Amino acid sequence: MGQQQLLLIVLGVILVGVAVVIGIQYFSVGAEEGAKDELVAHSLTIGANAQEWYKKPVEMGGGGGSWTTSEGALVAFDAYYTNNLTKLHKTTNSATPVGYAVTVSGPNQIQIVATPRPNQGFTFTAVTTTITPSAMNTVIN
Repeated sequence: MGQQQLLLIVLGVILVGVAVVIGIQYFSVGAEEGAKDELVAHSLTIGANAQEWYKKPVEMGGGGGSWTTSEGALVAFDAYYTNNLTKLHKTTNSATPVGYAVTVSGPNQIQIVATPRPNQGFTFTAVTTTITPSAMNTVIN
């Protein structure tokens, strides 16, 4: 009878160990998906605000059909972004105090690059969202 009880105890320990390992893996996958979702959602929020600002006339405090100044700098939208979207600068999963880099990537196009916090073991390195006056496209790198 003692050998049977010992065998059941060993089997129970093995099953609990396997369950713990599977649980840790599911938690890690969930944490990474949550980080991706947060970075994508905030990038799209910034993008929607950028499109709104782009379409708003200059007289009403918008871009009047441009994200840039006449010299091609992102000064105009960047100032709007800095002053009005400060809650999105740093999030739970963003890498830096600014969190999201907004740059001009074409005449009627801006790009938002969000990088996750380092040393998290994530398989992705950045979320890149391309914004045009009428569309948004997000790629997870």
